[in-house]
Amino acid sequence: MLLAIIRTIILFTLVVVSLRLMGKRQIGQLQPYELVVIVMLSELAAIPMENTGIPLVSGMVPIFMLLLAQVLLAYLTLKSERVRGIVCGTPSILVENGRIVEAEMARIRYNINDLLEQLRSKNMSNLADVEFAILETSGELSVIPKSQKRPVMPADVGLATEYEGLPVTLIIDGHVFHKNLAKINLTPAWLETELAKIGIQSCTDVLFASLDTQGKLFYQAKVKAV
Repeated sequence: MLLAIIRTIILFTLVVVSLRLMGKRQIGQLQPYELVVIVMLSELAAIPMENTGIPLVSGMVPIFMLLLAQVLLAYLTLKSERVRGIVCGTPSILVENGRIVEAEMARIRYNINDLLEQLRSKNMSNLADVEFAILETSGELSVIPKSQKRPVMPADVGLATEYEGLPVTLIIDGHVFHKNLAKINLTPAWLETELAKIGIQSCTDVLFASLDTQGKLFYQAKVKAV
């Protein structure tokens, strides 16, 4: 039993590390070859977990080889447009200049009901409002609405807007992020002073706090146990 537990922990760790090395992507954003690698990794890891008679190295070596193959393919697709087209495929234009491209729809076996469903998921209920619809290599549909149907942007009406950056996280669950404070040239003493102004005596009493680019401090105190 102890042997099985140790083997499971080792293989689990190996698979997690392998997936981390493959990069951060959601399942829907994976290229076909990446999905195949993930499925095969899980299968290869499961076999030595279930059968302790199989040497652990017999499961680890194929996992390393698959990881190596994935990294190599990722590098080649990064450097070569031709390899990228062969391995990952190319995007398909399903709607062009407001018209459905029937030949491309037939080529990839994508019917109009599928197209309408994907458009609705993009909050485009009317096909007549679509200028371009492009099926990406990941299977995601990118939609470009007609200029008359797009949301009004400040630039469209000549409005000047202020810069909006990302708020900086200062506290999570009572833990102060000193690196983030240093990045914006502030100190823990400043943070404690600002919290004292709003009646919070300790950073450990704060569930979350952040500072936006306008210098406004947002916070939420922890709920005290009764």
